[in-house]
Amino acid sequence: MQTSSLRRQMKNMVNNYTEAEIKVREATSNDHWGPPSSLMSEIADLTFNVVAFAEVMGMIWKRLNDHGKNWRHVYKALTLLDYLIKTGSERVAQECRENIHTIQTLRDFQYIDRDGRDQGINVREKAKQLVALLRDEEKLKRERSQALKTKTRMAGVTSSLRVYGEDMRRCRSSPSSHSSSSSPRLAPDMEQARPATSGEEELQLQLALAMSREESEKRAPATLDMDEDTQLQLALSLSKEEHQQVELLGVTKTGVTDFSSCPHSLHGCSVFPPYPYWPFHVVGTHLLCSLIFTFS
Repeated sequence: MQTSSLRRQMKNMVNNYTEAEIKVREATSNDHWGPPSSLMSEIADLTFNVVAFAEVMGMIWKRLNDHGKNWRHVYKALTLLDYLIKTGSERVAQECRENIHTIQTLRDFQYIDRDGRDQGINVREKAKQLVALLRDEEKLKRERSQALKTKTRMAGVTSSLRVYGEDMRRCRSSPSSHSSSSSPRLAPDMEQARPATSGEEELQLQLALAMSREESEKRAPATLDMDEDTQLQLALSLSKEEHQQVELLGVTKTGVTDFSSCPHSLHGCSVFPPYPYWPFHVVGTHLLCSLIFTFS
């Protein structure tokens, strides 16, 4: 924690500042960054409370009367005041009009830091903008309407994100329930092989058909000189072979039990899902049809 923050906390305790006053002091501190919008929104909500309104405005006028090296107190107080006029209680603008002379004097604010930079220009420009806004009631109404819409929209987005985050945490904390009696559980690697979406299932089907086409193209040249009956017999024999290979590889209706010897697996790790998701019956049928079509 920074020294300035510790000093500010000590002053808060010594002077027994209220919650509203502490928030204003935090938003208008001498820190090098501007007041957080979330903190200014909290202060704006406090202005609708009669007691908190007096505390907020009292601390703001105190900050506006600062000078010299505490120019950030003044500049941030003007920034906060601009925000409260647009999104806080209407009494904020009313009190500012009643004390507009205090804001007008800040148009001549002067401060040159040790590096020769004119830091007073920030205060002067902000004071001019605020005075012009307070004197133009129509512009103030438009600015206030737009600011309130923006604040409401942002509040809705924040609320939606909070609800979404709670739902995600709830989903992660509650274990998923699967009925073991309805269908036998497969091994973890088989569960991973099962297609999660219709797109994955379609892709696996296309891969199987592509392999079938490759296999048929390899075996087709040797049969060019055969007659139609011999070709049909060969096609039926190849289809029967496919089914026998499936049984030898350990394919059952509950899933594949061993893919270590599968000719289409990569180093013993299959990329296909368990039967019936791996369409061997489609492969055999496709091979049969392709051969008949090729030699007919």
